[in-house]
Amino acid sequence: MAGIDGFGTQLQRGDGAEPEVFTALGNSTNISGPGLSRETLDVTAHDSPDAWMEHLGSLKDGGEVSVDVNYDPDKHDLLIADFDDDEPRNYRLVFPTSPATTWAFTAILTGFEPSAPYDDKLSASLTYKISGKPVLS
Repeated sequence: MAGIDGFGTQLQRGDGAEPEVFTALGNSTNISGPGLSRETLDVTAHDSPDAWMEHLGSLKDGGEVSVDVNYDPDKHDLLIADFDDDEPRNYRLVFPTSPATTWAFTAILTGFEPSAPYDDKLSASLTYKISGKPVLS
């Protein structure tokens, strides 16, 4: 059988204390990211072999993590303080593998979009911009 069931994946938020304690962001329905990308430098010259463009790797970007939640104001409104904070906070994305696979990263909450349709549940979409290198362990 190929594939791993994603059920049970958690985005955990650090409390900033020493030692830091991480708490799962409840009611998450969809989590994506980090969306890693890398810039390249064009180093093509007049004497590049066979007139092919040449590139070198340059700056890397941790991208974003997006999370959809079943919105519960009692649980999720604390994130407004994260949105107002200019300093990145520590987070962990924990996958339900044995042993657990974890992406640890610092990020800034850049998007918080609640939705209240008349014929469906309350939901919210959250977007985090990663600052620095995410660490896979």
